[in-house]
Amino acid sequence: MRTDSSPGNLPAREHLPAGSAGTPVLDVVIPVYNEEKDLQPCVVRLHEHLKRTFPYAFRITVADNASTDTTPQVAARLESEIPEVRSFRLEQKGRGRALRTVWSASDAPILAYMDVDLSTDLNALLPLVAPLISGHSDLAIGSRLARSSRVVRGAKREFISRTYNLILRGSLQARFSDAQCGFKAIRRDVAQVLLPLIEDTGWFFDTEMLVLAERAGLRIHEVPVDWVDDPNSTVHIVKTATDDLKGVWRVGRALATGSLPLDRLGRPFGDDPRDRDLTDVPKNLARQLVGFCVVGALSTLFYLLLYSAFRSFSGSQIANALALLVSAVANTAANRRLTFGVRGRGSAVRHQAQGLVVFGIGLALTSGSLAALNAATSSPAHSTELAVLIAANLAATVLRFLLFRAWVFPDRRDETAPSTVVASHNPASSAYSTTAAHQQHQHQGPQHYQHQPLPQRPGPTAPQAPYINHDHNQTTEFRAAEAADRTWGDATMQLQAVRPHDHDPRDARDAR
Repeated sequence: MRTDSSPGNLPAREHLPAGSAGTPVLDVVIPVYNEEKDLQPCVVRLHEHLKRTFPYAFRITVADNASTDTTPQVAARLESEIPEVRSFRLEQKGRGRALRTVWSASDAPILAYMDVDLSTDLNALLPLVAPLISGHSDLAIGSRLARSSRVVRGAKREFISRTYNLILRGSLQARFSDAQCGFKAIRRDVAQVLLPLIEDTGWFFDTEMLVLAERAGLRIHEVPVDWVDDPNSTVHIVKTATDDLKGVWRVGRALATGSLPLDRLGRPFGDDPRDRDLTDVPKNLARQLVGFCVVGALSTLFYLLLYSAFRSFSGSQIANALALLVSAVANTAANRRLTFGVRGRGSAVRHQAQGLVVFGIGLALTSGSLAALNAATSSPAHSTELAVLIAANLAATVLRFLLFRAWVFPDRRDETAPSTVVASHNPASSAYSTTAAHQQHQHQGPQHYQHQPLPQRPGPTAPQAPYINHDHNQTTEFRAAEAADRTWGDATMQLQAVRPHDHDPRDARDAR
């Protein structure tokens, strides 16, 4: 699991403004490997659908994953015949590698992908990307498991899909319903900071992206889809399932150890401009209350068990002090990790020391309650002692949460200068760069992502924005957060543009 620092906090979501520009709004990527038969019908059908239903400029990018058949030639021919189609060649296999490379280099504000078999009904494409264009959501996925979805597939694949999603819910606490449907979209500003954290380059790429996005608090929109299984699918189910389970273990371990800077992917409170001016809005209050109550209930049970054990060989005051001391240490450690999300060993000793002060307040409340009970009756029943201790602990719990939140584990994220995302595009060289600029000696507010005006779909004579270099003697240069060869950081990757080598006039007539 990658532990690189994220380029910076995400700005508030904005509706992409309407206007006219040469940059497409939507870039639909179709990753392919040895799909010479299905590629042309897929691209032609998708292009006709977008031309008829999508109101803004778009691009279709064929990402070839080291195909060994005539897929590159088919892709190049489609690029030469259809203005909105681009071809892209990778010399390494891996759907995740293809998506990460093309998405990192694309200039479109909305990035999507779909499988070449077009199992998903294309009528769901506009509902998929609309929440991203409007600024409502960060990612969008098609779901075959939603109640209103209509799915035609065999019992074997149905069982595998539902079992896999149950595993994700049980192990990674995933709340999205369908991780592997080949029909997803993401905003480009989100992709710039999320993609560097994703390690997988194969089929688990989708799941890892969704889990990290959900854990970071990003908004995922689900669209029910109509889906018909492709009986000729070349996916190796056993190998894919094995790799997915390995990925679940890797991501779960990274999340448990806190090695991912997911807090830097958070959005500001609300998307209403009035919300951004609020400075005293409690952050994560609901989640912290739930976590604190769960930890508190378990700690109270642990405390009562300890008290009953110590009470068998000591007095009530000594048993109460020992039980409260042991449970307080465990309670502070659990709240530190689970409730307030503090990871690592830094300041752990200080937090425990502050927790002991809170323990002292709880000890005073419970000991005072026991002293009052003993003053009222000389030999109280054991059940009466437990009832008094429960009431005293409830009173101490409220004060403990307030002290933990305001003193022991305060939210200090606003005290440090956030890093910013700087994305630049050089039209002359067709190179895209993403860099992380960290302020070290001065405090500077977060830089908001500036969207280009939302372009209308150009007419047949409108010039197209350069995407693939068409010079036979040159290559297309991509500068992205990560190159496909797993080199992370500010790396430049040279990729040879795909050229048509085989042109059949009959295929041209078929494409028309």
